[in-house]
Amino acid sequence: MMEPVSMTWNGQTWQFPLVEGSEGEVGLDLTPLRTRTGLVALDPTLGNTAACTSSITFIDGEQGILRYRGIPIEELASVERPDFVEVAWHLIFGRLPRREELEGFQARLAGSAALHEGFRHHFEGFPVDAPPMAMLSAMIHSLGCFDHELLTSPEDSAFEEASARLLSQIRTLAACSYRKSRGLPWVHPNPHLRYGADLLHMLFTMPCDEFEVDPVLEDALNRLLIVHADHAQSCSTTAVRVVGSSLANLYASCAAGVGALWGTRHGGANVAVLEMLEQIQHAGISARECLDLVRRRGSGLKLMGFGHRIYKSFDPRAQILKESAQQIAQHLKLHDPLLELAREIEELALTDPYFIERRLYPNVDFYSGLILRSLGIPTGMFPVIFAIGRLPGWIAHWKELQDEPGMKIVQPRQIYTGPTRTRYIPLDQR
Repeated sequence: MMEPVSMTWNGQTWQFPLVEGSEGEVGLDLTPLRTRTGLVALDPTLGNTAACTSSITFIDGEQGILRYRGIPIEELASVERPDFVEVAWHLIFGRLPRREELEGFQARLAGSAALHEGFRHHFEGFPVDAPPMAMLSAMIHSLGCFDHELLTSPEDSAFEEASARLLSQIRTLAACSYRKSRGLPWVHPNPHLRYGADLLHMLFTMPCDEFEVDPVLEDALNRLLIVHADHAQSCSTTAVRVVGSSLANLYASCAAGVGALWGTRHGGANVAVLEMLEQIQHAGISARECLDLVRRRGSGLKLMGFGHRIYKSFDPRAQILKESAQQIAQHLKLHDPLLELAREIEELALTDPYFIERRLYPNVDFYSGLILRSLGIPTGMFPVIFAIGRLPGWIAHWKELQDEPGMKIVQPRQIYTGPTRTRYIPLDQR
């Protein structure tokens, strides 16, 4: 038992307990702070606040560690044939599945992938140029109209079925959103394909021309989905938990996650990396000149994809995706000037005192956009693919929250800074 922390204010002293996590993280439990002292803690971005305890994902930003329920991300993503569905089960249900469990879950996903025909009318209501993320969020909400009996049942079997349907149908919704934006007809899911392969099939099959899924590209997509599957209390995951704390159903909560992920500071960050690389290439700037401009104040050039709010060493996901990007280029025998430029920038930055002192290392966004581009996925779909990958984490956190004893609605305090009491002035006197 650790000694509590004492706090003294206005001549009074209070003690607050410490909470220790399984990996040695220590937090100050301020749950009774306002009740005891009348004070509240101010932490605008929650960067110093643990909003919950969780057994799902462990991150050590100083050491560059990411583990899903104890298993290092390198082990899950670097196997010969990475399986996103297996990782999803592991996150959602808290352990690695047995063979019969995994095969049964895969079969359930395959059988759930098709959308109700009523969704055709929903998609017809969107303009052709509607953002895919807007359509995805709206359609996840719409799923609840067709599965409402699952969302109101307290049975674990109902949660398992809802999770399987949502995890399966999000890729169908994503593919339909993409094809709507291109004026292309729907492609029905193929139950004989693996998760990532079926997504590529639905995205790129053309009338009278079945898309042949390259196993190397399929593995790269699965690996990308795996490294995005959860990241503790990210902005979108926090949104899911906040909405879920109101007892909103799984679909409504995950739709809120899509909304949070849409922002350029979250799911759209890899698009900014590609735009930066294209800008540098178009200007004819070398990698070294690029870093010189980044160091120079007022140059207007910011190095996107470097640095992370949590990781103060190499983001382990970036190393995995760097290897995937190189494998794709070698397999397709592509000379990708943007990939070469990215590698040169990284090599120079990792030996540059300016970046070393500021602990600026490549993050997951630095290579993920290059991989998606190699797969033929347009930038407007980048955050959609991110959402598909992050869905298992959202589901796991929603379930963990619902199972928490005495769970209460999230309702933060604020410190009011507006005008003090004033009087209403009639309209004719203003």
